[in-house]
Amino acid sequence: MRNTLYYGDNLEVMRDNIADESVDLVYLDPPFNSARDYNVLFKQAKKDENQAQITAFTDTWEWSKRRYEEFFDDSRNVQMFSIMDAMHKIVDSSPMMAYLLMMAPRLLDLHRVLKPTGSLYLHCDPVAGHYLKMLLDAVFGPTRFRSEVVWKRTSAHSSAKRYGPIHDTLFFYTKSDTFAWNQQYTEYTEDYVKKFYRNIEPETERAYTLSDLMAAGTRQGSSGKPWRGIDPALRGNHWKFTVETLDELDSAGRIYWPSKG
Repeated sequence: MRNTLYYGDNLEVMRDNIADESVDLVYLDPPFNSARDYNVLFKQAKKDENQAQITAFTDTWEWSKRRYEEFFDDSRNVQMFSIMDAMHKIVDSSPMMAYLLMMAPRLLDLHRVLKPTGSLYLHCDPVAGHYLKMLLDAVFGPTRFRSEVVWKRTSAHSSAKRYGPIHDTLFFYTKSDTFAWNQQYTEYTEDYVKKFYRNIEPETERAYTLSDLMAAGTRQGSSGKPWRGIDPALRGNHWKFTVETLDELDSAGRIYWPSKG
């Protein structure tokens, strides 16, 4: 239903109110963002930890054999079944396993409600990110993984006997290969323009920058062929465009030829 805000367990909301393949975009940010989560999830809390936080967390993600068995009775994804079984062997009956049991059916239903053109972004931290990516691969398929966006959420800081945890991760998956994509752009800063856009097109007075038309590695197709007497393969490169597109760009005056050729 449009313009409706649901409050409650998202799994129940999806199953009761959200139709199959009706959602364009999913962003989920599970409650998983603390420097102490690692100790909490593996039952290794130290004396100086925030006990109130630990209590709240373990009350929420407490291991339950009944919930584990119910998940496998209701599993709609054979790969998910296999991965969850393997996870249990690795992390045992810990709060981490309880957390993954909470996430697994929700990811299955999120996949169900997404349109074929839909996308999903999962926000997580390094504590459980690698486990969650395996669940996402099981639900969406490894080939539907598009990007891992690393978000630096804080500046560098000291940590006891380890590198400071300063980033979170966004996993970007799509329902299919024909997904909606809106390219995002931001304005360049004035300093950036002055530094890199130092050339001026006489006819339009537009500033432009110069960029190499070649990329590393040889190719067998059109982009690997010689063009205007220049063979990119001799340098171990290929053109960034097909030679047909290079002709079009050159005709439009989009290719800069230096005086030395």
